[in-house]
Amino acid sequence: MSDVQLFFKIADLLGIDTKQVAATVNLLDEGGTVPFISRYRKEVTGSLDEVQIAKVRDEIDRLRQLEQRRESILRSIDSQGKLSEELKEKILAAETLSGLEDLYLPYKPKRRTKATIAREKGLEPLAAFIYGQNSGNLEEEAAKYIDTAKDVHTVEDALQGARDIMAEMMSEDATIREMMRELFKKTATIKSRVIRGKEEEAEKFEDYFEWEEPLATCPSHRILAMRRGEKEDFLILDITVDAEQALEQIERKLIRTRGECATQIKQAIEDGYKRLLQPGIEAEMRVMTKQLADEKAIIVFADNLRELLLASPLGQKAILAIDPGFRTGCKVVALDKQGKLLEETVIYPHEPHRKVIEAQNSILAFAAKHGAEAIAIGNGTASRETEQFIRSIDVLPKDIPVIVVSEAGASVYSASDVAREEFPEYDVTVRGAVSIGRRLADPLAELVKIDPKSIGVGQYQHDVDQHLLKNKLDEVVGSCVNGVGVELNTASKQLLSYVSGIGPSLAQNIVEYRNQNGEFKNRKELLEVPRMGEKVFEQCAGFLRIRHGRHPLDKSAVHPESYYIVEKMAADLNCTIDELMQDKELRKKIQLTNYVTEKTGLPTLKDIMAELEKPGRDPRKTFEVFSFDDSVHEISDLREGMRLPGIVTNVTNFGAFVDVGVHQDGLVHISQLADAFVDDPNKVVKVGQKVWVNVTEVDVKRKRIALSMKGEGNVKSTASSGKAKVKTEESYNPNDFNSALAALRNKFK
Repeated sequence: MSDVQLFFKIADLLGIDTKQVAATVNLLDEGGTVPFISRYRKEVTGSLDEVQIAKVRDEIDRLRQLEQRRESILRSIDSQGKLSEELKEKILAAETLSGLEDLYLPYKPKRRTKATIAREKGLEPLAAFIYGQNSGNLEEEAAKYIDTAKDVHTVEDALQGARDIMAEMMSEDATIREMMRELFKKTATIKSRVIRGKEEEAEKFEDYFEWEEPLATCPSHRILAMRRGEKEDFLILDITVDAEQALEQIERKLIRTRGECATQIKQAIEDGYKRLLQPGIEAEMRVMTKQLADEKAIIVFADNLRELLLASPLGQKAILAIDPGFRTGCKVVALDKQGKLLEETVIYPHEPHRKVIEAQNSILAFAAKHGAEAIAIGNGTASRETEQFIRSIDVLPKDIPVIVVSEAGASVYSASDVAREEFPEYDVTVRGAVSIGRRLADPLAELVKIDPKSIGVGQYQHDVDQHLLKNKLDEVVGSCVNGVGVELNTASKQLLSYVSGIGPSLAQNIVEYRNQNGEFKNRKELLEVPRMGEKVFEQCAGFLRIRHGRHPLDKSAVHPESYYIVEKMAADLNCTIDELMQDKELRKKIQLTNYVTEKTGLPTLKDIMAELEKPGRDPRKTFEVFSFDDSVHEISDLREGMRLPGIVTNVTNFGAFVDVGVHQDGLVHISQLADAFVDDPNKVVKVGQKVWVNVTEVDVKRKRIALSMKGEGNVKSTASSGKAKVKTEESYNPNDFNSALAALRNKFK
């Protein structure tokens, strides 16, 4: 099948024009990335977005692999001299991999089977006679094949061999296999039971000790849970259909007459179904349901990761970051506006030390010395106690926001090669505190240093296909990084590696070039970086920003290939590019149609105008300060009926987990997410969202908290704790508390 035919298939599947598919595939084949194509080739693709382009990419890959398998099968059967025109047409018409494999199955090299042995005894003509339901005396026909030299001593021996051949023929019949496949999809039941004697060890799988439900409606998280129980050797898992119904369907398909031949065929069907067909289709169903469950779980993980990565940044602020602890103390680090570590210390405000005054003085001194504009506290052990301690420091300026930050993955980062390379002289506690502070300033820039799987915002992420998971999560990280844009002169190599076209090796080269030659002055200087070719430059340049670059557009998302357009606009208005960017009235005079060319259309021109208005605009939301309820610190503080502010930490297919500040997330079951029916939790809540919840049940011993979001307070799927908002760097003015901070500094001179 030609690429053009594949383009028609994809266009029909995705509901887009064939020309859009062809153009997109050509760009992908030329090495274009999804972010680049969606952002800078809108005229070519007809303004397809990232999701559509990714679907085109995935479909063309799948169809091309299908074509490769088709060609391989045709060659194999042809080499056996068995490729008839009818079979060739069926193979060429097959649209799925399972359909292709069904057609190939009778010709596929296989181990020695009962049918193989029967064929070696010369019994295939007898099987064909019976399978064809010919008239005549079957016993007389079978007697012709008695041959003691071939171990066929009786008529029954001959008939048994024929039945073995027919059983295999039936099980390899493409039409019957597809019929059984559909029966399993529609009517199969998935059952699990505990392995006898392992009830205590398998306690966490107690819900599935005797479980049964229709396979078609079994949610992905239950399938993955049962499969994990099976993998850990606690559960026995079966996928079955009504055997009588299956046999009846096959018999209706194969048996046309009554008599001796029909009886033999019926026996062969029963044997072939039980021994060959049913186990084979069940295995297929296991693979298929696992793939579907994996895909759904990966989508959930990817959606959660995207929300986490695109969480609101506080912006470039001087931050005090605290990794809280009891016995070992609280590690405190001071970071400058670029996230550079300035100083570190340890305070001991909690039991068993209780050095409260000394700890207060240390915090005040750090705040004064380093001009702290925000305080970040990790949400791990002693988090609430540390937050309460910081808020109790009366002379600390109230304008300095105290913010609890998720530590998810911080410990992984602090012990990683990345952290050791960045802070070789510091221990893991310092590195962890730095990570906490940096992820407050810019979650995306810091979280890209951590393996996405370690962030813990998915369901059964260790049970799904790890290759698919990695590819999807890498794609999400890349989409987020390119969507936000990257400051070329300050970005880490980990962040740079996700920029369109770059990758880890070239990212390292960029950092080394920057270290040796100083800051990049303009985007074109990138071409001097080793291994930075014209094609890679085309892919990455638009996503890299130079805030104080020589060219005014270097700080924007306008691609260098389009600079000439803006230069012409400025020349036509007799002004500079800077003036054009600063003066709204000047921009109003621009007639976009005057700048349409063969390569540049209105979509790109509109994007350019949006960038001229707000160059390098951060698409993330304004940062909002959040505080937990001061009356709860431990799970034992919770009471049924309490209404509390919380933060969504994870969204799954069965509900959402919410942090209410007691070191143990509570579950809002899908049935409790809203007053109306909810079929998908992601339609109601997102990771990082502030919500109000009602405590409906507390099990202190098992550390389980049941919550509900029903009732007032969660308008339009969002909630606010009522706290003041902190603006991002673009409009945030620290002068609001400068006078108080100046007095603080004077006190500690």
